[in-house]
Amino acid sequence: MNKSLIIGVVIITFFILGMSVFLLADDTKSSQNVVSENARAEIVEPTSFDWGTIPINGGNVTKSFALKNTGTESLRLFNVKTSCHCTVATLTIDNKTSEEFGMSGFSDWVGEVKPNNEAKLTVIFDPAFHGPQGIGPVTRYVSVETNDKASPKITFTLTGTVVK
Repeated sequence: MNKSLIIGVVIITFFILGMSVFLLADDTKSSQNVVSENARAEIVEPTSFDWGTIPINGGNVTKSFALKNTGTESLRLFNVKTSCHCTVATLTIDNKTSEEFGMSGFSDWVGEVKPNNEAKLTVIFDPAFHGPQGIGPVTRYVSVETNDKASPKITFTLTGTVVK
């Protein structure tokens, strides 16, 4: 019976240690994205765009949006997601372009925009991704989270009509 008790205590101890490491590692990642009173994400242009008519076999279409940091602290951009696998997005800051972000997966990428500087969000839509059944009106979204208290999440909306 003592042997069973010792084994039980050892298992519980390892479980508690494992959970502690997991929780501390998770807190470290989220602390990179602490909300700031002095970072300001200013959208230089509207957050929506209409591509109009998009030929299904005409190749990818793109649209770029500018985000300016009008605050006095660095603006952090992270957790970029698209609403469909046919759409990807990248962020360019100081002439350095991020990885491609999509609908699924997790990225721990965080971009920092210094005060009075800009970032460029580039959205790429593949009209042929869904094949012939993808013809017709489309609406795709791209979201970007920030450390700006006033704008913690910015959503960009892109529309168009895919035709043969």
